[in-house]
Amino acid sequence: MTCCEGWTSCNGVSLLVLLLLGVVLNAIPLIVNLIEKDQFSQNPISCFEWWFPGIIGAGLMVIPATTMSLAARKRACCNSRTGMFLSSLFSVITIIGAGYCVAISTLALLEGPLMCNSQVNSTANCEFSLTNISYIHPESFNLQWFFNDSCVPPAGFNNPTSNDITASGWRVAGLHFNSEENKHRLIHFSVFVGLLIVGILELLFGLSQIVIGFLGCLCGVSKRRSRIV
Repeated sequence: MTCCEGWTSCNGVSLLVLLLLGVVLNAIPLIVNLIEKDQFSQNPISCFEWWFPGIIGAGLMVIPATTMSLAARKRACCNSRTGMFLSSLFSVITIIGAGYCVAISTLALLEGPLMCNSQVNSTANCEFSLTNISYIHPESFNLQWFFNDSCVPPAGFNNPTSNDITASGWRVAGLHFNSEENKHRLIHFSVFVGLLIVGILELLFGLSQIVIGFLGCLCGVSKRRSRIV
């Protein structure tokens, strides 16, 4: 097995772990809501999990590249120039899916849970489109909805200034499951930070596999010396 095939096999194992992790993270808020409300769609923590960034983006769209990469270890299907080319081609799908996961996770962290966006817990404030991504600016990515004592403004309190928000204090260790608001914030933050990391890692593995696949096409791979069963 050459270095190209070895890296491809390692990529397959890594993508498999990330794929499973992305599906589990995406399922957490859905399961929590099902247990609490006995319904999937009523009063969700947020509606970003319903865009399935972990199940579709970091999950289903990563399966072709993962299967092809694992084949380098199991049945030597990547031990040919065609196999290495296909592994690169499938990695493009992985990159698209991972980018989808990163985009939605970033927007979810920017917006926060529904409870922090509206006094009425509805999905009206949680819409995803390519236009929404263009509105993301680094200076607005401050996660104040998570670090402040409360992300829900009191009644009659509109358009808080940055000084007002900062004055409310920053706390991380004090966040516990002692209220519905804190629970929603913790779950939302943990899930989408995890999905953001998963998406970024899948992007890196996908890009590396494209490079390795093309190197395998150009330089060749080892020939199988044992019969495949």
